[in-house]
Amino acid sequence: MDRHRAEEIAQSPDMKQVTYNGQQVYIQHVHEQSNSARIFPLDQPENEFDVQLENLLETKRGNA
Repeated sequence: MDRHRAEEIAQSPDMKQVTYNGQQVYIQHVHEQSNSARIFPLDQPENEFDVQLENLLETKRGNA
């Protein structure tokens, strides 16, 4: 994921569909220097950890 997009998602009041290793996560903070983000799985908010932005995937919701 692009750093600028990750920052937009982290600052957005709307929930976005972001996954890490197939699990939906919440981006808490983006670390510019290391190109990483502090995230946690939606079903485990106590389980925070850092990942490289390239390992995050945003999935768009279809408007059918």
